[in-house]
Amino acid sequence: MELKTVYFEKPGSENTDEVLRIAKRRAQELGIKTMVVASTRGDTAVKAVEVLQGLRVIVVTHVSGHRAPNAQEFTEENRKIVEGKGGVILTTTHAFGGVNRAMRNKYNMSVLGEVISDVLRIFGQGIKAASEVTLMAADSGLVHTDEDVITIAGTSRGADTAIVIRPANSHNFFDLKIKEILCKPHS
Repeated sequence: MELKTVYFEKPGSENTDEVLRIAKRRAQELGIKTMVVASTRGDTAVKAVEVLQGLRVIVVTHVSGHRAPNAQEFTEENRKIVEGKGGVILTTTHAFGGVNRAMRNKYNMSVLGEVISDVLRIFGQGIKAASEVTLMAADSGLVHTDEDVITIAGTSRGADTAIVIRPANSHNFFDLKIKEILCKPHS
């Protein structure tokens, strides 16, 4: 089998529109009905629900309190738009974070979730984020572990990575399978 992977010259939001086009095209080719999209403030999510019409779009946000106590970065305006267009928004504990981050912050030690994150970042921040939000969506029952999805994520703002992935619950992390890398930054 020969498949095409698109490599972007630079990471970042300038790739978002192309990532969404690539992901939608591949979803149609494979008959995939569910897209998982990482979005911090909701800008990428708004674009996703517009471009990916006809597909089930699950948006995974940062956990509340990620940047500041009690703060949610996903804006209310973007939430209304996404939900108004049929998108589902999930805000939950990061699969590789949670108590692991508490251990790092208090005891300055890396634990398994941090190590897994660092290993996945070898392939790019978007690959790490896409893997993590897929686990989060599976743990929340929004995706099934017996159906492939396409997950879209990015390096900082916007999207620059899309993968075809077989979800797993976080307690079965090693069943998670990245099946295709559709696009990602080259460097």
